[in-house]
Amino acid sequence: MIYTIKAYIHNGEESGYVAECVELPIVTQGQTLDEVTFNLREAISLHLEGEDLAALGFAPNPPIVVNYEMAAVCQS
Repeated sequence: MIYTIKAYIHNGEESGYVAECVELPIVTQGQTLDEVTFNLREAISLHLEGEDLAALGFAPNPPIVVNYEMAAVCQS
Protein backbone atom coordinates (compact mmCIF):
# COMPACT_ATOMS: atom_id res chain seq x y z
CA MET A 1 0.00 0.00 0.00
CA ILE A 2 1.26 3.48 -0.88
CA TYR A 3 1.17 5.73 2.20
CA THR A 4 2.60 8.86 0.60
CA ILE A 5 2.50 10.42 -2.84
CA LYS A 6 6.05 11.22 -3.90
CA ALA A 7 6.98 14.06 -6.22
CA TYR A 8 10.04 16.06 -7.05
CA ILE A 9 10.50 19.66 -8.12
CA HIS A 10 13.30 20.93 -10.33
CA ASN A 11 14.10 24.12 -12.18
CA GLY A 12 12.35 24.51 -15.51
CA GLU A 13 14.41 24.55 -18.68
CA GLU A 14 13.75 28.24 -19.36
CA SER A 15 12.21 29.58 -16.15
CA GLY A 16 10.12 28.63 -13.15
CA TYR A 17 9.79 25.16 -11.67
CA VAL A 18 8.47 21.78 -12.78
CA ALA A 19 6.90 19.22 -10.43
CA GLU A 20 6.59 15.54 -11.37
CA CYS A 21 4.94 12.71 -9.44
CA VAL A 22 6.81 9.44 -9.09
CA GLU A 23 3.85 7.00 -8.96
CA LEU A 24 1.26 9.01 -10.89
CA PRO A 25 1.37 10.43 -14.43
CA ILE A 26 1.28 14.03 -13.22
CA VAL A 27 3.51 16.90 -14.31
CA THR A 28 2.82 20.55 -13.60
CA GLN A 29 4.72 23.82 -13.48
CA GLY A 30 4.75 27.25 -11.87
CA GLN A 31 6.81 30.42 -11.82
CA THR A 32 7.46 30.21 -8.04
CA LEU A 33 7.84 27.38 -5.55
CA ASP A 34 4.53 28.40 -3.95
CA GLU A 35 2.79 28.32 -7.32
CA VAL A 36 4.22 24.95 -8.39
CA THR A 37 3.32 23.31 -5.06
CA PHE A 38 -0.22 24.72 -5.27
CA ASN A 39 -0.51 23.44 -8.86
CA LEU A 40 0.86 20.04 -7.84
CA ARG A 41 -1.67 19.65 -5.02
CA GLU A 42 -4.49 20.69 -7.38
CA ALA A 43 -3.32 18.34 -10.18
CA ILE A 44 -3.13 15.37 -7.78
CA SER A 45 -6.57 16.18 -6.41
CA LEU A 46 -8.06 16.37 -9.90
CA HIS A 47 -6.29 13.18 -11.00
CA LEU A 48 -7.63 11.20 -8.03
CA GLU A 49 -11.09 12.81 -7.93
CA GLY A 50 -13.78 10.14 -7.83
CA GLU A 51 -11.24 7.29 -7.65
CA ASP A 52 -11.26 4.54 -5.04
CA LEU A 53 -7.88 5.15 -3.40
CA ALA A 54 -7.81 1.67 -1.85
CA ALA A 55 -8.36 0.06 -5.26
CA LEU A 56 -5.38 2.07 -6.56
CA GLY A 57 -3.24 0.92 -3.63
CA PHE A 58 -3.23 4.22 -1.74
CA ALA A 59 -3.89 4.74 1.95
CA PRO A 60 -6.73 7.16 2.77
CA ASN A 61 -5.66 10.83 2.50
CA PRO A 62 -2.01 10.14 1.62
CA PRO A 63 0.31 13.09 2.29
CA ILE A 64 2.47 14.48 -0.52
CA VAL A 65 6.22 14.26 -0.01
CA VAL A 66 8.24 16.56 -2.26
CA ASN A 67 11.97 16.60 -2.96
CA TYR A 68 13.49 19.72 -4.45
CA GLU A 69 16.44 19.27 -6.80
CA MET A 70 18.89 22.14 -6.45
CA ALA A 71 21.73 22.95 -8.77
CA ALA A 72 25.19 22.56 -7.32
CA VAL A 73 27.03 25.70 -6.35
CA CYS A 74 30.53 25.85 -7.79
CA GLN A 75 32.97 28.07 -5.96
CA SER A 76 36.38 28.93 -7.28
